[in-house]
Amino acid sequence: MIDQQGRTRAPRTAMTLPVPAGAARALVLAAVFVCAACGLVYELELVALASYLVGDSVTQASIVLSVMVFAMGCGSLLAKRLRGHAALGFAAVEAALALVGGLSVMALYAVFAWYGHAKPAIIGCSFAIGVLIGAEVPLLMTLVQRIRQQDAGGAVADLFAADYVGALVGGLAFPFLLLPHFGQLTGALVTGVVNAVAGGATVLWLFRGDLSARARGWLVVANLTVLATLGCAALMAGPFERAARQAVYGGAVRVAEQTAVQEIVLTGTQDASASLRLYLDGRLRVCGAEAARYDRALAVPAMAGGPRRRVLILGGADGLALREALDFRGVRQVTVVDTDAELLRLGRADPGLTALNGGAFGDPRVRVATADVFDWLRGAATTGPRSYDVILADLPDAGVSAGAKLYSQEFYGLAGRALAPGGRLAVHAARSLWTVAATLRAAGLATTAYRVPAPACPAPRRLRPAPTAWPFLLAAPSPPPLPASFHRAAEAAAKSRPATSPPPSTLLRPRW
Repeated sequence: MIDQQGRTRAPRTAMTLPVPAGAARALVLAAVFVCAACGLVYELELVALASYLVGDSVTQASIVLSVMVFAMGCGSLLAKRLRGHAALGFAAVEAALALVGGLSVMALYAVFAWYGHAKPAIIGCSFAIGVLIGAEVPLLMTLVQRIRQQDAGGAVADLFAADYVGALVGGLAFPFLLLPHFGQLTGALVTGVVNAVAGGATVLWLFRGDLSARARGWLVVANLTVLATLGCAALMAGPFERAARQAVYGGAVRVAEQTAVQEIVLTGTQDASASLRLYLDGRLRVCGAEAARYDRALAVPAMAGGPRRRVLILGGADGLALREALDFRGVRQVTVVDTDAELLRLGRADPGLTALNGGAFGDPRVRVATADVFDWLRGAATTGPRSYDVILADLPDAGVSAGAKLYSQEFYGLAGRALAPGGRLAVHAARSLWTVAATLRAAGLATTAYRVPAPACPAPRRLRPAPTAWPFLLAAPSPPPLPASFHRAAEAAAKSRPATSPPPSTLLRPRW
């Protein structure tokens, strides 16, 4: 055969297949579909874990995805050396990917739990998985062309179509199937098993004619070893998670649940509320009896400043802010809106939390809604504007991507529309006091800042340290006064006021 440059090229040896060429090609594209789905699950697992372990989800997602895409390019270049043994190379890549990807969550959580510095390990794992994912496409392209010669454009179109559809399925399976039903650790192991079976079965059955008996033997041993390793890890997942949580949280972990919203961990004994600690995604939220000081600082200035017949609490599923609101005379109705149904259940039923919140959810004046806080407030501002005398925003950290919109100008605009005449809005400005103040002003609300010292509540050394002070803002359509007991807190906040006001945070330009 003569190529375009006039050089003689040996004819390609016909491949012996167990099925017709059309069926073989469809099976290879099915393998592309499955491997693409598994690859995207690995990516999402790493992004979610990095956001939880390190924080600042936007930054972590950017780092993980950038490293993986770069590594995929490196993997594609390295795969050029394997094209002469494409079937064997693809099987080896899939076995390695199933092992590394499947064990990635367990390995990274172990590094975090026992060594405390997970960021370098996350980057290294992202690079390794990216290299292996990048090596898949060149090898699969070679195999597809070996089955039946096709113009390059058509082959690429078919291959990438299967790849992208597989990525869609993997992207949907992660949040709606794997995470809620298996959790991050077991979900990654299940994905690894699927990956190993798809890659191994495709090569050992469809392309067995390309392999020597020795190569087939080694591939069988390698794939069985990978599957056995992943199976053993799945059996040990429960004890591993308990041991890792004990290493991270230090105390007696009595509740540990991964909900669709966040990880909830409760430590301490049920009959001693003073020892209770509530962690949400690794952030200390409630510190025993001292938690009352936080909720009192959030609620008292807003509740004491005027009418308080109808109160809205955004967040606050632990019930502590609710307890403070119900203590005031004249309160006729309190509505609590939180995204996490499981945390609301714990606030009602957990003996430690109910001891702290005084069984506030049992009060007949209380109504509870489980919904996205932003969406619920948008509906309330539209259907029942000017309804609430007091709004208490007891919300997640703005550094978490799901929480960023709850500190935006758009969100505070909705809150302002829900306020009755003379109403007040209290906000915990965890990330940046003066950015939140500028955002509230941009939404048409006047603000008064105050900063309250936080009690000493040491957090486990592998978690983010507890704050030494809590910054708050009291907002209203006209400048809201603080009670006399909070004047010193206002002076403490004023000392940190910048010379130039920072720009506000919006949905399209969050500033955290």
